[in-house]
Amino acid sequence: MPLDAAVLTGLTRELAPALNGARIDKVQQPARDSLLLSVYTRQGAKRLLISAAGSGARLNFTDEKYENPDKPPMFCMLMRKHLTGARIDSVTQPDWERMVVLSLTGRDELGVECARSLVVELMGRASNVILCDEDMRIIDCMRRVDFGEEAYRRLLPGMLYKYPQRPAKPCFFALEAQERRRLLEAMPREKEPSAALLDTFSALSPLIARKLAHRAGGYEHICEASEALCESLEAGELTPTLLKLDGKLKDFSFMSIGQYGTEAENVACESFSAMLDAFYAQRDRSERMRRASHDTVKAVRTLRDRTARKLASQREELKKSENREELRRRGDLITANLWRAQKGARTLDCEDYYTEGCPTVTIKLDPLKTPQQNAAQAYKEYRKAETAEKHLTELIASGEKQLDYLESVLDALGRAERESDVQEIRAELMSPGVLRAPRGGKQRRVKPAGPMSFVSSTGYEILVGRNNTQNDELTTKTARRTDIWLHTQRVHGSHVIIRCMDTEPDEQTIAEAACLAAYYSEGRGAGKIPVDYCQVRRVKKPSGSMPGKVVYTDYKTIFAEGDAQLAEKLKA
Repeated sequence: MPLDAAVLTGLTRELAPALNGARIDKVQQPARDSLLLSVYTRQGAKRLLISAAGSGARLNFTDEKYENPDKPPMFCMLMRKHLTGARIDSVTQPDWERMVVLSLTGRDELGVECARSLVVELMGRASNVILCDEDMRIIDCMRRVDFGEEAYRRLLPGMLYKYPQRPAKPCFFALEAQERRRLLEAMPREKEPSAALLDTFSALSPLIARKLAHRAGGYEHICEASEALCESLEAGELTPTLLKLDGKLKDFSFMSIGQYGTEAENVACESFSAMLDAFYAQRDRSERMRRASHDTVKAVRTLRDRTARKLASQREELKKSENREELRRRGDLITANLWRAQKGARTLDCEDYYTEGCPTVTIKLDPLKTPQQNAAQAYKEYRKAETAEKHLTELIASGEKQLDYLESVLDALGRAERESDVQEIRAELMSPGVLRAPRGGKQRRVKPAGPMSFVSSTGYEILVGRNNTQNDELTTKTARRTDIWLHTQRVHGSHVIIRCMDTEPDEQTIAEAACLAAYYSEGRGAGKIPVDYCQVRRVKKPSGSMPGKVVYTDYKTIFAEGDAQLAEKLKA
């Protein structure tokens, strides 16, 4: 995943003409390490994402939707103060460095025009976003750096900005052709060509080094392959390319990558921004969701495990009460043979009239108690076991419902696509007291999101619940009695509704809705699974049941497999 100097060169050449003269309208900070600038360009409104994330530092136009925190961070407020309304005068990349400088003209507190520079350093874990004044004195930066982190420079408000330290190795693309050839010929031949290239030059990513070595066929033609690469770069012959391995996005580059043969697929993109947006979008969404849901998932898993352990203990106790009839029989036999029992005796031999043939049995007695007391003790233990059985049966039934509900919540959390989905699930858990609300501070009010909406190939609207609360709302309030309700059989998942509008949906619509039910369930990826469907009027919610729990009758079953491509295709 190299956002190397060459890729950044192509990106800068793409962004510069689009951003020159553009006005910054809004500044947002959706995450701690990213800024989102809404700009008005000659081509219309665009959104520029600036990310300083260690594993995904980049600068590109984006079409992705980002959720912002309720309260903007202090850095965001400062950026708004200095950048809102500012004009972008130029976008430059200094000397093949992995950084971009946006030169701006804005206004100060008195309305006087002033120059600003927004420096975006894209260097892995050391990535940063720095705002400087006209003298390149730091106003503030996203990640402040004091001595001990980068000994050669400090990045603090009030300090003069210094460029990052250049690598000791010469830049591959900045060298004169003669000097580059000399260094290429002097490379040690005992190493792999790609490793030797990386040891000798900077500004080369491992991917491009392997590409050069593959094109050259080893050391024999390494000079010719290198010159051809540099000439195509100088001529602007750059093709933003995504590399797919096993159907998944694995890398990107400014040129087609051929060293992997048929194992890899090269996907050409219309722009570098589109390439970066496509590559990082899914990963960023997953990472944001992981961070947003981490605490909730941990709390629910802890509660689930505790409930499971409690259930196991209760089932063990219930098993012990299964011999209560033996206690009653013991009490009856002692009572019937009091005349035989002697005070202080340890055993009582008598006929067991509960068993055919009345065999003689030996009953153990407590020698410290009278025969009457031994009989009373047996009856007492019997009544205790009987009460325990009734109580434990109720507790186990309640615990099983609780465990099933928690499993459904974990399933919903695993399928959550937005941070608001996680917040809504957390609010659902707090409402019945499954989770405690945090102490102190005002609780964020969660605006309920609507269900996911799809349209079948034949035009029927299909609604899919995002969580248990929404499932209840969708089935019991939103859906009409004649609509079709679908749910995976014996597997946690979303409620799915086909809006019929007094018509009979066709088989294709039902099949597509069943695929959606399978996709938005625990059965995703498990192949074909059974999906039940019936009219909504056949679905009832038991009184006092957990969120999302329903019973249904007069249903049919269809086998369907969750299909991500179909879900994306049908999305309204």
